[in-house]
Amino acid sequence: MEVLRVDLGERSYDIVIGEGLLAQSGDYLSKLGVTGKVAVVSDETVAGLHLESFRQGLASAGIDMVSLKLPVGEATKSWPHFSRTVDWLLAQKVERGDVVVALGGGVIGDLVGFAAAVLRRGVRYVQVPTSLLAQVDSSVGGKTAINSEHGKNLIGAFHQPALVLADISVLGTLTERDFLAGYGEVVKYGMLGDAHFFDWLEQNAGAMAAGDVVKRIYAVKRSCEMKAAIVARDETEQGERALLNLGHTFCHALEAATGYSDRLLHGEGVAIGCALAFEVSARMGLCSQEDPSRVRAHLAQMGLKRDLRDIEGSLPNAEQLIALMGQDKKVVKGQLNFIMARGIGEAFVTSDVDLDVVRDVLRDSA
Repeated sequence: MEVLRVDLGERSYDIVIGEGLLAQSGDYLSKLGVTGKVAVVSDETVAGLHLESFRQGLASAGIDMVSLKLPVGEATKSWPHFSRTVDWLLAQKVERGDVVVALGGGVIGDLVGFAAAVLRRGVRYVQVPTSLLAQVDSSVGGKTAINSEHGKNLIGAFHQPALVLADISVLGTLTERDFLAGYGEVVKYGMLGDAHFFDWLEQNAGAMAAGDVVKRIYAVKRSCEMKAAIVARDETEQGERALLNLGHTFCHALEAATGYSDRLLHGEGVAIGCALAFEVSARMGLCSQEDPSRVRAHLAQMGLKRDLRDIEGSLPNAEQLIALMGQDKKVVKGQLNFIMARGIGEAFVTSDVDLDVVRDVLRDSA
C-alpha cells in the first residue's frame, strides 16, 4: 500500500495505490464524510468486471450506491453521453455534499470529472481508475474534458478529485493491448523528467507487464509522484505542466485522424508521439541520435507501436496531420508549442520547431 498526497492547499487529496482497494472502498469514502448515497458512473465492460465488488466494498461501510453504465470507447467522451450523465446525476438528486464516483478508465474519468465540475457548479468526485493509463495519468491532476469534432479534450474544466483509489488488482483483468497502451504513459514519465526511472523500466517493465505486482505498484507510484509534483507547481498548465504532454501533440492529431476509434488507443498514440518527438529533437540537434534509437528500442521490446505505419488503415498526409495539430490545446496566440527533448529525462516546451523537420519525420514514419 502506498499513499501519495497531491498538495494543492484546500483542494489537496490522497492517491492510494495498492491491492484490494475496491473491497475497502467504503472505508475510504467514509473518511471523506460520505454517509448517504454514492452515484457511480462506469462503462459496460468495467461494470461487468468490477461494479459488484465496488458495491460490496461500499455496503461494508453502510453506503448505498446507484450506477449508470455508458458505452465503451473514446467516442463516449462526447456531448450526447455527457448530457446523459449530467441528466442522470440530476435525476438521482445528487447534491453538493454528495460524491460522484468515476469507476473506469480514462474516458470515464475525464467525462465524469467534467460532469462533476459543472453539476450544481461543482460536486465532489472520486476517481477509481481501472486501467493502467488512468491510474498513472488521467485520474490524477484534475483535468476533465470531452472531445469535440474539432479536437480532443477541447471542452472541459480543471476539477480536482477528492480521492484517487488505484487498485492494482484490477490491472489483471486488462487485455495485453490495453495494459501496453497504459504503459505508453508510464514510460513517458521517464522520458520527460526521470532518466533513472527510464533505466529502471528498461530493466523491469517486462516483468511488470508479465504481472509482477511489486513492480506494478512501484511504476504506478513513481508515475503518480512525478505527475503530482508537477501539478502542485502548475495546476492549470500555465507552464511546466505542459511537459506531461510529451508525445501528445502528435498523438491527438493521430487520434483525430483515426476518428477516436480503436484503430489507435490513446497510450499507443502517446508512444508513437514520444518516438516522433525524440526523432524531431535529434534532427534539430537538440539531443543525440542515440536517444530516439534507445526510445524506439524500448518501445519495440515492449511490443508498442512507434511509427505511423504501425497504425492500421490509411492516414492523412504529413501536411494534413500538421493542420490537425493546429487544434491542439498547446497552441498559444496561433503558435503551436511542442514538447521536445535534450535527452532522455530532459523534456522542455518550445514553439521554436522547424515544421519542415516535423514534415520529414512524419513522412519517414509513414
